[in-house]
Amino acid sequence: MDEETRRAFDEFARARMQQLLRFGHVLTGNPAAAADLVQDALERAMLAWPRVSRQSDPEGYVRRIMVNRNISVWRKLRRERLTAEFPEQPAEPPAGRDLALWNQLAELPPRQRAVIVLRYYEDMTEQQTAEVLGCSVGTVKSQAAKAIAKLRAQTAAFTEDESRGRRLGEAGS
Repeated sequence: MDEETRRAFDEFARARMQQLLRFGHVLTGNPAAAADLVQDALERAMLAWPRVSRQSDPEGYVRRIMVNRNISVWRKLRRERLTAEFPEQPAEPPAGRDLALWNQLAELPPRQRAVIVLRYYEDMTEQQTAEVLGCSVGTVKSQAAKAIAKLRAQTAAFTEDESRGRRLGEAGS
């Protein structure tokens, strides 16, 4: 890779790092896994940077790598692994309703989670989401509908439990 190409890649990586880390965190639910995912995606993009940079949306290309790699990793690590030590906790773990939402998102299958993150967190259109994921707009719509239905069902149960807890707390006061 020549010096000019390396400089162009470095500028891209520095300019988009925070957004890519945030996107990775939402995809994985873990800041350390997000950093690994971003590093892996940028490494792969760097190897093909002359071709990637000529595309209209190099960031979309990197995000697509991230989504695909996240799904691949998830498939490999699908089974639970026992460890002797507890994993490190993020510096500022979500709390309350935010924690419940993160937990609900984490329970979605990787493809549905990716669709929800791209459509509603990253505010992409169905067409843009389909391009990033490498699928049809119809697949984006169906995966979003399934994910939203699952989240609604989980949210209904969550709010019922929460309101039941409030009623019990008020009755005891």
